[in-house]
Amino acid sequence: MGTLDYVTILLFAAGVMLAGVSFSSTGKNMKSFFAGGGNVPWWISGLSLFMGFFSAGTFVVWGSIAYSHGWVSVTIQLTMAAAGLAVGFFIAPRWNRTGCLTAAEYITRRFGVSTQKMYTYLFLFISLFTTGAFLYPIAKIIEVTADIPLNTSILLLGAFSILYVTIGGLRAVVVTDVLQFLILFAAVIIVIPLSLMKVGGTEAFLAKVPEGFFQTVSGDYTWVFIIAFMFYNLFFLGGNWAYVQRYTSVSTSRNARKVGWLFGILYLVSPILWMLPPMIYRVYNPGLEGLEAENAYLLMCKEAMPSGLLGLMLGGMIFATASSLNATLNISAGVFTNDIFKRLSPSTSEKGLMRIARWSTIGFGVLAIVVALLIPLMGGIVNVVISVAALTGVPLYLPLIWSLFSRNLNGRVILTTTVASLAINALFKFVTPLMDFSLDRAEEMLVGVLVPALLLTGYEIYHRIRRPGEQVPMIEKAPAAVEEEGAANNRFSVMVIGIGAILAGLFIAVLGALANEHKMIPLGMGLLLLAIGITAYLYSKKKS
Repeated sequence: MGTLDYVTILLFAAGVMLAGVSFSSTGKNMKSFFAGGGNVPWWISGLSLFMGFFSAGTFVVWGSIAYSHGWVSVTIQLTMAAAGLAVGFFIAPRWNRTGCLTAAEYITRRFGVSTQKMYTYLFLFISLFTTGAFLYPIAKIIEVTADIPLNTSILLLGAFSILYVTIGGLRAVVVTDVLQFLILFAAVIIVIPLSLMKVGGTEAFLAKVPEGFFQTVSGDYTWVFIIAFMFYNLFFLGGNWAYVQRYTSVSTSRNARKVGWLFGILYLVSPILWMLPPMIYRVYNPGLEGLEAENAYLLMCKEAMPSGLLGLMLGGMIFATASSLNATLNISAGVFTNDIFKRLSPSTSEKGLMRIARWSTIGFGVLAIVVALLIPLMGGIVNVVISVAALTGVPLYLPLIWSLFSRNLNGRVILTTTVASLAINALFKFVTPLMDFSLDRAEEMLVGVLVPALLLTGYEIYHRIRRPGEQVPMIEKAPAAVEEEGAANNRFSVMVIGIGAILAGLFIAVLGALANEHKMIPLGMGLLLLAIGITAYLYSKKKS
């Protein structure tokens, strides 16, 4: 990387931090810090959901699969589009109607404190691994492109994320997510034609790809895996506590539905754009082996992007990926403060709770850093992400989603289902391989989905036969008027997004003008981003 690339990344980091710090005054209480006041605009929440979901593994995990297996990486990610649309239709509105600040609060109000405690401990333990898995790819990006050691990158980026989440809360997370979305997509659209030029154009790329590179399934990623993974994404997206926050932070169930729909629509298009660079790099350099394939996306960008624009791409990738970490940090701190500490010390003032919220954010961030440092010892990021998904995703989240639609489940049933499913999955993952019996990735994912689903179905049948009169009442929020403070925060959010997009657009346009060749591609994207920023800024002023 050249000096201009480092300058670009530093400016990007400064911009993200300033955007986050600008919301320090909005996180004055628990609802504001962890739910954005309960009236975040649906499109901001939807884009934040999108950024938080895809960025954990897109460039490193799925990029590795794209390099090694080709189009199957797109097939895998299209399951997320189906999941998002289904969540929008059925699950997101249900979460919003509960009126709960967190999923843990929902469990407490619906099933009691003892059930909530067990779920909270399970969620916080598992979230350490998912948060660490979010942090590792960011550091990997820095290691490959800037030659900064992996462990050093993990420490620096972990500290950065902890800082601005601690200061700004949910508003800081979702607004910076939107800015990162705009800049990242601009960078991705720039890198695709530049990458194709490196291999002689589209026709040359298609002529040189390995045989079977455009098959919809390949290797371990069979149709069984794809279908099981689709259901996993449905339950993970619909029940993960960090994503539930995106449905509860908007004002109405209708807006919650739009959050899911926006996510699904974006995922119909974006996987193709994301996976093309590592697929092109397979033609450019077919020699990567094993864990080296994790670097394919970054290496293609390094070859194709001119000075300055490479820094822009890296900045977008780094801070977009960080959004997943930030979302999980925010919700983990929210769960600890609202559902553990507050119960242990009910007399604590709002100011005291906010102090605990910020310190717990730091604590969970430090633990995530430790997990990220250990990922190479766990077999690499692909193995960790898919294994954690298969083991924990559906057992932890499906029972809660099921309870949004059924009055027959009680706390004992959902907790038993979760613990039993986790135990069975762990048995097949860690114990049976010692006896020369192991599941492949497709079977592992299928078992992870089917076991909790079958247990819940079995109980529903039993309940309808033996206990038809025993039901647990649903909980729903009362309609609330829009608060002036919330409306003002929304206008301010749009204004920050507008200013950020204007500055980013101008910067990209300047970098395009300074490029030695292919000036029009970055120049055009810069002007488009500038126009979007001006529109958003004028809209925010009009609303005021």
